[in-house]
Amino acid sequence: MSDPVASKSGFLCMYMKNHPDTLVAYVKYFGKVAGNVVTAEMTSIDTQGMNLSYKLKSGEASSVRVAFDPPLASYEEVKPRLLTMKAESQEGLGMLQTPQITSFRLPTSQAIGALIFCFGTAYYFNGPPPGTSLPYLPASVLDVAFAPARSLVKTTGLNPSVNQILGTFGVAHALESIYAWSLCRRYVKGAFVTAAYVASTVLFGFPMWADLKKRVQEKRIESVMKAE
Repeated sequence: MSDPVASKSGFLCMYMKNHPDTLVAYVKYFGKVAGNVVTAEMTSIDTQGMNLSYKLKSGEASSVRVAFDPPLASYEEVKPRLLTMKAESQEGLGMLQTPQITSFRLPTSQAIGALIFCFGTAYYFNGPPPGTSLPYLPASVLDVAFAPARSLVKTTGLNPSVNQILGTFGVAHALESIYAWSLCRRYVKGAFVTAAYVASTVLFGFPMWADLKKRVQEKRIESVMKAE
């Protein structure tokens, strides 16, 4: 299968000639070129990365390969990815102000999904033993309700205890909350908003810090578009 980005490499390289400052930022930040880069040019691009040639003030010329992480899935992803990388490189080089998040946003659908996953995990792996009854719920009803869970446990052989599941989720969410706090230190303004993101990550996990990163990227692209 042909590379959907490489097939349009010539056009994209021609287009990027109109953005020399962006290419210099790519070389210095993502290419980790420490010298005084005065000019840069994109020589090729594909789904895995782009090749950039550059010249230093001393007159030395060289080239560098900048990989895309993650790789591009289609040609349509080129523009938003290059804009995001432009914002990140200029921000890292002090050419663009670091985006600041001043409000808390709860990604409702993702948070609900996380809760459903947690309850589903508890249902499948921690159902009551056969014959168990509860007030207003006879054993026959519970046996029918938990039959799929018992079948799965029997098939997979997995049957962790409640404490094991809670411990796994607790450790994972604790580590995620530390990561969320590190993001907040850099991108969030205000103790209340920071506390809200850290606490919600402890509760919901991945959806919270992922949405925070998404908001930061949106702010970055918005800043770049305004600058242009």
